[in-house]
Amino acid sequence: MTQQTEVKAIDELFDQGLERYKAGESIKSLIPVFKEVCDRAPRASSAWICLSWLYLLDNQPQLAYKAASKSVKINPQDPQGRINLALSMLETGQKGLREHIDIAQQLIFVNEEWKEEVKNSLEDGLTRKPDWKNLLKVRKWIFEE
Repeated sequence: MTQQTEVKAIDELFDQGLERYKAGESIKSLIPVFKEVCDRAPRASSAWICLSWLYLLDNQPQLAYKAASKSVKINPQDPQGRINLALSMLETGQKGLREHIDIAQQLIFVNEEWKEEVKNSLEDGLTRKPDWKNLLKVRKWIFEE
């Protein structure tokens, strides 16, 4: 398989995973899809962000922390990666999440499109996991300070 064909296959797998997520497919069946994308494209921060989000929804905060850490290391300028990292830190009782909240706030402050994406993502999380107290905290910190 050529490198170009491999990249196309990975992109298609990622897009299919997103579509399946939006269609309401179970989190447990989607985690292996995004793990595969991350294995095949380890520098794809968006795949790591999606994987960390799925782990958060599946109550696996340790794995979410690892995936979110990778996404932020690859792309420190993505607010969703920072939010996922802060959420996983909150869920695992770690210190230092304030820095990630502050950076996410700054990033969405300068980019209206990111602000909408983050808002939609947090609402989606509350739709899928309505009693998610830490997500409510993070939403309040990001949008009400």
